Amino acid sequence: MDTIEQTNAHIMAIYGRSAVVLEHGSGATYYAADGKKYLDLGSGIGVTSLGCGDTDWADAVCEQARKLPHTSNLFYHQPQAELAELLCTMSGYSKIFFGNSGAEANECAIKLARKYSFDKYGKGRGTILTLENSFHGRTLTTLAATGQEVFHNYFFPFPEGFRYVKANDIADLHAKLDDTVCAVMVEFVQGEGGVMPLEQAFVDEVRKVCTERDLLMIADEVQTGIGRTGKLFAAEHFGVRPDVTTAAKGLGGGLPIGACLAAEHCADVLTAGTHGSTFGGNPIVCAGAQVVLRKLAGPGVLDAIAEKGQYLRDRLLALDEVEAVSGLGMMIGISLKTKKAPDVLKACLDRGLLVLTAKEKVRLLPPLMISQEELQAGTDILCDVLEG
Repeated sequence: MDTIEQTNAHIMAIYGRSAVVLEHGSGATYYAADGKKYLDLGSGIGVTSLGCGDTDWADAVCEQARKLPHTSNLFYHQPQAELAELLCTMSGYSKIFFGNSGAEANECAIKLARKYSFDKYGKGRGTILTLENSFHGRTLTTLAATGQEVFHNYFFPFPEGFRYVKANDIADLHAKLDDTVCAVMVEFVQGEGGVMPLEQAFVDEVRKVCTERDLLMIADEVQTGIGRTGKLFAAEHFGVRPDVTTAAKGLGGGLPIGACLAAEHCADVLTAGTHGSTFGGNPIVCAGAQVVLRKLAGPGVLDAIAEKGQYLRDRLLALDEVEAVSGLGMMIGISLKTKKAPDVLKACLDRGLLVLTAKEKVRLLPPLMISQEELQAGTDILCDVLEG
């Protein structure tokens, strides 16, 4: 039985998989079991931030696996402490909760916001405003927080306490505010919603009303964070400071991690017994994540990410088929005039290029450390497909 048959026989069919068996790779270049070469402009949906097979990352992970692969969070270990200090220092946040995914990080942020409000104001102030077209995860609570009707099916009843605001609509933001609200949760670029950035005026108003009403501003930076937009966090592009920020995906460099970062005034809200995770902050994952952050902190690295993103934009916007390009940094959404995104994805795959889709757009999330040669070669294929 080959790998595809074996997978289909024993794994729930919840993914729309392409018929490619990836076997090994280096940087942004992968090889399938049949020997075919693929260039990667998707990085496992924004996860393999350093690319495949980064030796520093792999050495750190292997060394930690040999020393201490796991211990419960009833004890201390150095990789977790070092990662927390590094991430707090780089981001300016006070304390962190580590989980295993973006959904878990967002669950933590939701619980933190509700307890922050309960501790100060008592019951009846637990509503969280999220945005239409948002995506916050696939647990029941984060699905309820997600402002896309397509996800609100099958799994009823959903948890209560979420209200959806039209993105970039200040009037609707104020219309949805009342005395039951404890937080506003945003993605600065709505990734799964079609790579749609928020507008500066709307972001400023969210920050303003949160400050005035003592609401927590929560930034879901699961996809936009950890260098993806050319800044450590996308909030920096907007000049605002959320009270809580969540991260995941690229932080682990390929291993599962989620992080919920809290500012000083809400960093001690969650106390012993109010939240937890068996695998959160695992020593192996923390060792790998430290390498990711230290590489991002290197001289000129974030600027180089922004420059690579601009290179992609310039080449794509020169094509007749491209209607528009959205996003920030190396988080790219391509609106097309005549072609369909799934057809482009398949044509790219046939030519040895891995891309993604989001809504009606082709989506690109290249490894942050992709070489200029790999980026150019991948873009050449994409441009040929779009022009063909």
